[in-house]
Amino acid sequence: MTVTAPAVTAAHTDPTPPWSTRANSRAAGILYLLTFASSIPALALLGPVLNDAGYVTGTGQDTRVLWGCLLDTVNALTAIGTAVAVYPVVRRQNGSLALGFVTSRLVEAAVVMIGVVSLLAVVTMRQQLAGSGADAASATVAANALVSVRDWTFLFGPGLMPVFNALLFATLLHRSRLVPRIIPKIGLIGAPLLFAAFVANLFGGFAQVSTASLLLTLPIAAWELSVGIWMTVKGFRPQAVAALQARDAV
Repeated sequence: MTVTAPAVTAAHTDPTPPWSTRANSRAAGILYLLTFASSIPALALLGPVLNDAGYVTGTGQDTRVLWGCLLDTVNALTAIGTAVAVYPVVRRQNGSLALGFVTSRLVEAAVVMIGVVSLLAVVTMRQQLAGSGADAASATVAANALVSVRDWTFLFGPGLMPVFNALLFATLLHRSRLVPRIIPKIGLIGAPLLFAAFVANLFGGFAQVSTASLLLTLPIAAWELSVGIWMTVKGFRPQAVAALQARDAV
């Protein structure tokens, strides 16, 4: 007598239902929106230390600067969170690209945090300099050097890393159809434009905070905002999630 083994179906291979990705997409979407909610006011709050060459010897607005540094820290952490939240889903499309997205977000966050620490050092210098009789000229030179470090991190962090973030994540979303394809297409268009702005900023073509830079940055901002809103409100398309699960089963 021949005994036939029971067939193994896709359901037995991967019992995870498509709608289980809702938590991943919602978390990633909210974190994307938090990057906007933290980074934009942070830039305004950091104005005094970034724009005043004599900040370290003046009365200072340390509380305002500390709040700006805190918001930049939130921005760095939420950036990492966006990639970690979607990784379990998008790795099914392409594990290498998904891991690359996590890595690029980690690099971006690390660069941002270097800038945060540099500005915190300026605040500490200003507090220690007040009433100490120390050499104000030397302190000013050191403080301005630290601000310059932060300016470079602002260029290589938010000014460059979103290029790689968009190329990796938008490619994953475009291929998997987890969101409407128009959304990742915006990211794929915006990435080279942002890179052009980065090169122009690097070689002094125009300032990073300028009208020209803003125009070249808008598509990437639109991509990140749209994908954040879509993942928060709509989530990943169930048909696309089911297709990824079917690929895993095969």
